[in-house]
Amino acid sequence: MIIEIKEMKFVAENKEKMEEFSTEEAVKEAVENAEAMAEENAKPSEEASAETANESSEESSKEEKEGKKPFKKKEKKKDKRDEQIEQLTDRVTRQMAEFENFRRRTDQEKAQMFGNGQKAIVEKILPVVDNFERGLATVEEGADPFADGMLMIYKQLLTTLEEIGVKPIEAVGQEFNPDFHNAVMHVEDEEVGENIVVEEFQKGYMMNDSVVRHSMVKVAN
Repeated sequence: MIIEIKEMKFVAENKEKMEEFSTEEAVKEAVENAEAMAEENAKPSEEASAETANESSEESSKEEKEGKKPFKKKEKKKDKRDEQIEQLTDRVTRQMAEFENFRRRTDQEKAQMFGNGQKAIVEKILPVVDNFERGLATVEEGADPFADGMLMIYKQLLTTLEEIGVKPIEAVGQEFNPDFHNAVMHVEDEEVGENIVVEEFQKGYMMNDSVVRHSMVKVAN
């Protein structure tokens, strides 16, 4: 009897602990079962997504093999106003280029006409210069006040011509050059080299690298 009473006390004392232990075990087992079920449910969805991805990749590769192009958005058509603006802009650009070319041609023509006019005036003045030189060649400098005055005018005329680019052509002692000299006489002279200008009958002039009048010369053969 004493032993049975002790066993009953032991059971009574440890009943709560046993109940707690059994409850914890039950909870743990239920959690494990829920996790197992979740894993089993997840596997089919993962397999399905993998299969879907494989199918899409297979379809895209199939399309590439067949030469199909991926879908592209249609380009938006230009507005009529934009087209008109482009046409007008192109027309204005062309007209500006044509006007610029016309302006350049006009400037060149004006410069050429101005140069030709200068040259024509200088050609008419040169005979006056020749007459000054012939007249002054017969008078000694300082002997006649009138001649001195003519000499001053002659020098002033040469200075004015030089300011507009007119310069005399060097002739005597230079090698004959048909671009600058006009040979009107030939002479045999062993002391002078061949094809050398030995005398100048009329002085030649240039204006801005252009010959206004050739020098009239005598050349040694």
